[in-house]
Amino acid sequence: MTETEIPTIQIIDAKDYVGQTVRIGGWLRQKRGSGKIAFLQLRDGTAFFQGVVVKADVPENVFETAKELKQETSLYVTGEIHEDSRSSFGYEMAVSDIQVIGASQDYPITPKGHGTEFLFDERHLYLRHIKPFATLKIRNTLIAATYEFFNQEGFIKLDAPLLTGSAPEGTTELFETDYFGQSAFLSQTGQLYAEAGAMAFGKVFTFGPAFRAEKSKTRRHLTEFWMVEPEMAFMDQEASLALQERYIAFLINKVLEQNDQELDLLKRDKDLLRSYTQLPFPRVSYDDAIQLLQDNDFDVQWGVDFGSPEETFLANHFSKPVFITNYPKEIKAFYMKRHPSRDDVVICADLLAPEGYGEIIGGSERDTDYDYLKARIEEEGLSLDEYGWYLDLRKYGSVPHSGFGLGLERMVTFVTGEDHIREAIPFPRMMHRIRP
Repeated sequence: MTETEIPTIQIIDAKDYVGQTVRIGGWLRQKRGSGKIAFLQLRDGTAFFQGVVVKADVPENVFETAKELKQETSLYVTGEIHEDSRSSFGYEMAVSDIQVIGASQDYPITPKGHGTEFLFDERHLYLRHIKPFATLKIRNTLIAATYEFFNQEGFIKLDAPLLTGSAPEGTTELFETDYFGQSAFLSQTGQLYAEAGAMAFGKVFTFGPAFRAEKSKTRRHLTEFWMVEPEMAFMDQEASLALQERYIAFLINKVLEQNDQELDLLKRDKDLLRSYTQLPFPRVSYDDAIQLLQDNDFDVQWGVDFGSPEETFLANHFSKPVFITNYPKEIKAFYMKRHPSRDDVVICADLLAPEGYGEIIGGSERDTDYDYLKARIEEEGLSLDEYGWYLDLRKYGSVPHSGFGLGLERMVTFVTGEDHIREAIPFPRMMHRIRP
């Protein structure tokens, strides 16, 4: 077989070429060996596997090249694909030729252990390594599955602006910028615009970055993150909760179906993940959640929002995602629908994930009463001029409608089993980190 007849493939497709000679373009992750054999740990962006160079089986210059290779050198390797039952990938290459493309010297992320801050200072390089590779491949599956799910449910994608003149959540600090002489803010949410879209198209979802200037250093918070925000006309809260749990189950099943290798690389318990797809999810009122916490020695009183310890306990108590419903009005956003028989709570729900991952979805039925919403906007100290367009949605053919928001990075950490949300986005933005 001439060089031009040798197929060039990706590592992920090695299973289809067992016994054949192929060429692969990739990078050298690590290298080990002796005087007679070199084991090259290779990656190409699709998977990781091993190339074996045996001195007795290759020209002397090929073996010398293998011995001199440095970490993260880019190269073409040519050889025969073999099955390899000892590796989790299942295949390797008996290398017969090596062609160096780009040399690498003094690569800073060595096989020795490194601290977290160092790895995120070098995030532009750390993306090449196994943990971020697997995590971000799963993130990509969740993104693709989101579009698939909402398309098949009859939604259209609506693009909300990232620059706004107001604060939909009201209480959260904003990133402010100058907009031709007036103040503008990086958007906290696309929800209000999605409500306008729902009145035009029935069912819409926004999906884009959101920004919150919260001075938080927890493992659950980023200052820049991605939100999936569906909004549905003619849908009450009960139907919305059913949609939410179908969505979560769909996402997890897609990852189980498409990311078996990545879950193994992260050592994620797939049986545990599978158990989270069993519907319906438990639904517990805020009142009952408070009582459950108090019965288990939590010092909480009715009216407080839950923190990480409370959310962790509640979700772990049910061993699966759990909806906490009907929170106090005073700790929720102005647009949430009033409870029909109580003035102190609103029709809303947070979906808490088990294993300490906390809230992954927040949603509610939206109030449709013009006068009530106008009063609530004034109570919150918000500008009626800025929210006039939003109030218009209640003047011209308003209908019952509901919506929710899923934080993509929260979902990624939950599905992958990562400890910190910074792992769930290519380049995290936090209080102390804006580079690289």
